[in-house]
Amino acid sequence: MPNNHLINETSVYLLQHAHNPVNWYPWCEEALQKAIAEDKPILVSIGYAACHWCHVMERESFEDETTAALMNEFFVNIKIDREERPDLDHIYMDAVQAMSGSGGWPLNVFLTPEGKPFYGGTYFPPIAAHNRMSWKDTITAVHKAYRERKNEIVSQAENLTEHLINANSFGVDKPNETQAVSVFSEEKLNEIVENILKQADTEWGGFGHAPKFPQTFSIQFLLRHYHFTKDEKALQQALLSLDKMIDGGIYDQIGGGFSRYSTDKKWLAPHFEKMLYDNALLINVLSEAYQLTRKEKYASVIQQTMQFIQREMMNDDGGFYSALDADSEGVEGKFYTWSKKEIEEILQEDAALFCELFDVSENGNWEHTNILWLPESIENFAASKKIEIKELQSIIQKCKEKLLKKRAERIRPQLDDKILLGWNALMNAACSKAYAALEIDEYKQLAVHNLQFIEEKMQQKNDSFFHTFKNDIAKIDAFLDDYAYLIQSYIHLQEITGNGDYLIKAKSITTFVIKNFGEAETGYFYYTHAQQQDVIVRKKEVYDGATPSGNAIMALNLYYLSIVFDIPDWYQRSLKMCESLSNAIIKYPTSFGCWASAFQLNFHGTKEIAVVGNGSGEYLPAILKNYLPNKILQSTNVKNSIFPLFKGKFNDEMLSFYVCKNYICSRPMYEIGEFLQICNT
Repeated sequence: MPNNHLINETSVYLLQHAHNPVNWYPWCEEALQKAIAEDKPILVSIGYAACHWCHVMERESFEDETTAALMNEFFVNIKIDREERPDLDHIYMDAVQAMSGSGGWPLNVFLTPEGKPFYGGTYFPPIAAHNRMSWKDTITAVHKAYRERKNEIVSQAENLTEHLINANSFGVDKPNETQAVSVFSEEKLNEIVENILKQADTEWGGFGHAPKFPQTFSIQFLLRHYHFTKDEKALQQALLSLDKMIDGGIYDQIGGGFSRYSTDKKWLAPHFEKMLYDNALLINVLSEAYQLTRKEKYASVIQQTMQFIQREMMNDDGGFYSALDADSEGVEGKFYTWSKKEIEEILQEDAALFCELFDVSENGNWEHTNILWLPESIENFAASKKIEIKELQSIIQKCKEKLLKKRAERIRPQLDDKILLGWNALMNAACSKAYAALEIDEYKQLAVHNLQFIEEKMQQKNDSFFHTFKNDIAKIDAFLDDYAYLIQSYIHLQEITGNGDYLIKAKSITTFVIKNFGEAETGYFYYTHAQQQDVIVRKKEVYDGATPSGNAIMALNLYYLSIVFDIPDWYQRSLKMCESLSNAIIKYPTSFGCWASAFQLNFHGTKEIAVVGNGSGEYLPAILKNYLPNKILQSTNVKNSIFPLFKGKFNDEMLSFYVCKNYICSRPMYEIGEFLQICNT
């Protein structure tokens, strides 16, 4: 079968379609100009390598010669990897949601030759079913409509584009004068908690109904709320959610690491794709849970998940890969599931106990096979069997090692080995958080090494970066999320290393982002660089999706750096962003989880911790392991540091500890025990 125009791409997803009979183009000027020259609508089909239904639609429709012939005749066909071009995915997803009320992947959108959307949907079957038109009928109807009612189609596209532009104009109205005084209050914070807990599943953890996503931002907010208020309900729901996910099939009980979401309320049956960002965000929140509770279960899962990342999601240079597919051998979950017979053959005398514990049966607990999960806790199981917990854990560990070794012989799910700046930065921050919680030096070295990789392979010139890297090629200018997460990773890395150069880099990149992404009127940031020309609207993303809102992270970054460098304008900008979104944050906190944490930060304020003098770095682990969520931690052994927090504090003879707020500091303390006692009050 001849190749199409995707054959020279680096994206695994695009290369999967390079041999389709559809004459696919990547998103490029050649394809856009061809549509104008031939007066053909553009069909944009968006997906990603780990997407199950994307593969299904490819097999059913895009590999079919007859269907491909119609597509080639009627349209200029463009394939997009949503992870390479999230900017385009955001725009056209919004368009389809506006038209149909729902969205997802694969995303199939029809555009005028000028790139404006007029019709679209998600998965289309090869034969009409479940109230969905067949794909052939759809493309034939769209072609006919464009030929016979072109003016109507163009008008519809203009109206929809105008709607997208108008929907993006939020934040222009300034908050009234009284709002700035009253918005960050205990009452409003309690309302946020109440609105999160209204959606809580108090039996199985998490929030809302199936499909259930980890929602780490809400969990993190609840952990921090408990820290500040001792509200037991908040803590209970946060820990229940983590415990049930850890015990569920969404967590890989054999190899560590989390799948993207659960298809049921019990976290039993995941959608088996494993994404780098999910694991980064879960390591992040588990690190906070461990700092708060010292529960060994969380430490163990952090370590197992870090082992999974190092084993399966890293290259030799320190870059983190994007994802593992849900399918292997064309079957979803085949790599991860087991028959009872297999387990009995591998585990022999331990099989009966293991099968009972992990709900393994002859008929299977999911689609005639078995997903390993813990319907009841190991502690309860041990008690019911009158086995010592340590003995049971030893047996489980031995069984898992045998099963992992056997699983390694299977055909693996495909790896999406592109390296994305933003997702790497999220994982980088997770390494820092895991180091802080567990004091495992390897995690700190991973973060340092990964940031060196990013700077060497993905930095362009000055403070600009590329979005994606593969096959020694870095390409596509970075987006807001990339920069926001990168700045955050520099901030975390400074805290665990004491290296102030990381903060100087964070400040420099923030200045670049303000100049090239900022909207002066509102204080928010556009998703795309001011010089980018190939989008019909420059979007401002504020919702937390699977990954945090770049605007929310920038609000947190600006707050932090405004204190570190004493830049009041940055603080005011952060404040303004939170204030103008406050009504939405309070009413819909599960959609604005990172913003809720920024809201919380503005109310409770920050502890500025300074460790000053020779040997300051030696004391960082003892400080970092404490749960101090709203802190700024700086340390130095240099007398004339540029940072305001160190001004007038260096003592040649004594290492000194300070706890400050608004640069007003406690007296110097010389014993870490006394200092930590003050920090923890």
